Amino acid sequence: MLGRMAYPRENLAPGERVVLHRHPHWKCLLGPFLLFAIVTAAAGLLIGVITSSSLRSTPQTVLLIAVAVVWAAGFCWYFIRPLLAWKTTHFVLTDRRVMFRNGIVTRSGIDIPIRRINTVEFRHGLVDRMLRTGTLVIESASDEPLSFDDIPQVERVHALLYHEVLDVHDDEDHPLEGRRRDSYDQPVAGTAHPGDRADRGGRDR
Repeated sequence: MLGRMAYPRENLAPGERVVLHRHPHWKCLLGPFLLFAIVTAAAGLLIGVITSSSLRSTPQTVLLIAVAVVWAAGFCWYFIRPLLAWKTTHFVLTDRRVMFRNGIVTRSGIDIPIRRINTVEFRHGLVDRMLRTGTLVIESASDEPLSFDDIPQVERVHALLYHEVLDVHDDEDHPLEGRRRDSYDQPVAGTAHPGDRADRGGRDR
């Protein structure tokens, strides 16, 4: 099931190239998994107390079922749900935009065109630096800055995004540069250079 939750590449525009695709850092799973471990330990302790008590078989069975139900609820809420949320959260950088998608049942997302990005920043404390993660802050034209938490290798992502922004802005500053080079390198159909006319005239004579 998790394999089918990969980012759908059919959402990309024709010719759009994926530069980077990341899920959140595994650090975001530590808290829920720790709580699930506590729930599991508490359930095991309760099962031991119930089975060693002098209760009759019927009350013991009812209590064991209740503990099992509580443990199953903790398993779904503190293990399955965070894992699915992690797997269905995508941070995607292409050569045209930044895309962020998240949500299990209700999906949400945001697209930021590269050409509208003004500044790119990252923040990480001591623990984040040790885990090689952090928060990426993107400020686009006429919009409030957007923060994306728990980005793995945030410094590398920052550098890649910064280079993409520079490339797009350079292309916008020199929109005719490529066409000018083509016009010098390849003659336009139906035209001829002066030297060609001279050679042709000499052969006609």
